[in-house]
Amino acid sequence: IAERFEAFAWWSFAAACGLAFSNYVLRFLKWEYYLATLDIRGIPKGESFLVFLSGFVLTVTPGKVGEVFKSLILNQIRGISIARTAPIVVAERVTDLIGVIVMITAGSLGFPGGLFWASIGAALVVTLLVFVAWEPLSRAILSHLPSLPGAFGRAGGRVGPRIGEALVQLRTMTTPRRLVIPTVLSIAAWSLEGIALWVILHGFGEPTPLPPTAFFYATATLAGALVPVPGGLGVTDKLLEEQMAHLGHVAPATATAAMLLARFATLWFAVAVGFCARVLLR
Repeated sequence: IAERFEAFAWWSFAAACGLAFSNYVLRFLKWEYYLATLDIRGIPKGESFLVFLSGFVLTVTPGKVGEVFKSLILNQIRGISIARTAPIVVAERVTDLIGVIVMITAGSLGFPGGLFWASIGAALVVTLLVFVAWEPLSRAILSHLPSLPGAFGRAGGRVGPRIGEALVQLRTMTTPRRLVIPTVLSIAAWSLEGIALWVILHGFGEPTPLPPTAFFYATATLAGALVPVPGGLGVTDKLLEEQMAHLGHVAPATATAAMLLARFATLWFAVAVGFCARVLLR
């Protein structure tokens, strides 16, 4: 691995970080779209961008749910209710999941098992959308939270009404008409990170085609999101490495080195950007 790093063209890692940051810009446009949908206005664009990036401080959480931190920041500096903006994080995850599934479907044509992962992701999306859109179902589920045993029931009694309030906001953001623009932005954004992995592989002299590379990245990302571990740590890393080695026929040492750089460019770089944005915002 050390020998592979010695021969690596480090400009490609810088390019990968640039592609990752472009991903953040596209996702910021989605954040702005959702704020406008909820009629939250009057926030300067520069401040809103820093608030959005600050959420990356807690991106290393299961399913990136820690990004709701930006709702807390918005509450502190603008007094906007957390329950009003927290549904944006859920809507972001739904459209991100759709975008990743589209990448998997497009890249799975030459690989066995790709459509299986796409089916799992599609089932999760449909389940979540049904829970959000079908008010009698969501109300029935929330009504049972206080009856759970012990601390779960007490917690359910406290958060149930807040979840109900959040669902009202979420329904306005996940109608079919309002899913189109955010989903297109998500597809473009996550495709950039798939391209970032492709650029890193080229920096190692591995001419792996772009479609399978994007497939490797998308399936590893989806698997990391499905398993409740922070940032998909261990799951995304190993699956990405194994796919490059066994399906992409990349040398094992190169696959490990490329995985490490890809994770730095697409995960830990985001955390660093979040900390910098938080300092600037303060």
